[in-house]
Amino acid sequence: MTLPKDFIEKYQRLLGNQAADFLATFEQEAVAAFRTNPLKKVQKDFSDPIANTLWGHFGKVSGKSIEHVTGLVYSQEPAAQMVAQVAAPQKGMKVLDLAAAPGGKTTHLLSYLDNTGILVSNEISKKRSKILVENVERFGATNVVVTNERPERLAKTFKDYFDLIVLDAPCSGEGMFRKDPDACQYWDKDYPAQCANLQKEVLQEAMKMLAPSGRLVYSTCTWSPEENEAVVVWLLESYPDLELLPIEKINGMVEGLDMPQVARMYPHLFEGEGQFVAHFQDKRSAPSQPQKVKSPRSNLTAEQRQLWQNFSKKYLRIDLSGLLQTFGNQLYCLPEGLPDLTGLKLARNGLHLGTFKKKRFEPSFALGLALTSDQVKQGVTLSPEDFKAYVSGNTVSISGDYQNGWYQVLAEGNGLGFAKLVNGTLKNYFPKGLRFNS
Repeated sequence: MTLPKDFIEKYQRLLGNQAADFLATFEQEAVAAFRTNPLKKVQKDFSDPIANTLWGHFGKVSGKSIEHVTGLVYSQEPAAQMVAQVAAPQKGMKVLDLAAAPGGKTTHLLSYLDNTGILVSNEISKKRSKILVENVERFGATNVVVTNERPERLAKTFKDYFDLIVLDAPCSGEGMFRKDPDACQYWDKDYPAQCANLQKEVLQEAMKMLAPSGRLVYSTCTWSPEENEAVVVWLLESYPDLELLPIEKINGMVEGLDMPQVARMYPHLFEGEGQFVAHFQDKRSAPSQPQKVKSPRSNLTAEQRQLWQNFSKKYLRIDLSGLLQTFGNQLYCLPEGLPDLTGLKLARNGLHLGTFKKKRFEPSFALGLALTSDQVKQGVTLSPEDFKAYVSGNTVSISGDYQNGWYQVLAEGNGLGFAKLVNGTLKNYFPKGLRFNS
């Protein structure tokens, strides 16, 4: 890899006698890893765990594997996994992932929340927000809203709202050079300072949304001090109620530059790519009375509510908690405790339950991914060969004593949407945009 001359000289100055080892890593392959998804009912044993993590493993995952398609695994390199691990939200928290696509940190945060509380996952790019929605749905979480907004618009709706905010900020991307060598072409010596200005603008809006006594995790995938320690200093000076918390240094993490509380990940010391993480606590006291927020309302017609209740009673073993709302003929279940989201651009308004059609209700692919087999009254299990046929868009013949109706499709015990069984033939409801030949 040909690194920019100014980049080499910069890190020779910063790293001194470690610079040669650091620069040598750019001739090595990027480190591949993944996390397992604790929300899925049926787990598998994977080898080569990442030390000091709950769900991390070294290795590559095929995008065509049953594990990936059912959301049991999510590819994410080891350094990036440290961000949500530092955040480690407690169950029931209200959490914001402010720059979330493609979804690695969002899905990791969801692992800690375990379908409790609320996660608002935001991505300003409409194209990238679609990828984020796809990854959230595959993960099978029920407590997520995906927004497609500018931070300043979110701040008007979520003032002093979140217990935890994670900002993996847009940055110069130095830590991703091994994974994406083309990123070198966009780097110049002034680029980190330009990125730092943007990061401060986003953080100003983030601070408006942080609840008193809440926590903020700020991270970048770069080593640039302008975007890391300098931004931390700016935050502490600009917001005197913020306290910088120490981060445990594990797996080769090191202290920041003249800042021992923060964590840096260099590829010659940490088996992964580049990352910086800082952890803050807001020292303002939480109000004795929670703030009143305008709550959203259900907009279902009596007929729609009856159709959903009929489906739920016939096919589900659980009552899904949350607020039911329709967008056109699409039914969603929002997490409880959200403010009114009117006026915000929504890419995923909670859990997509399904579609209202003439006098009937059809369950969604997302619902079949989110529910475990013991939450549904009937399911059909695909063999490995049936799985290949189904994901390529074909119908599947099902033998046995099955009545006609809706079934959760299962592969290796985990959900793969819903499908209708008609006279021994499982109709194909695998989304056309996700189909592939394996």
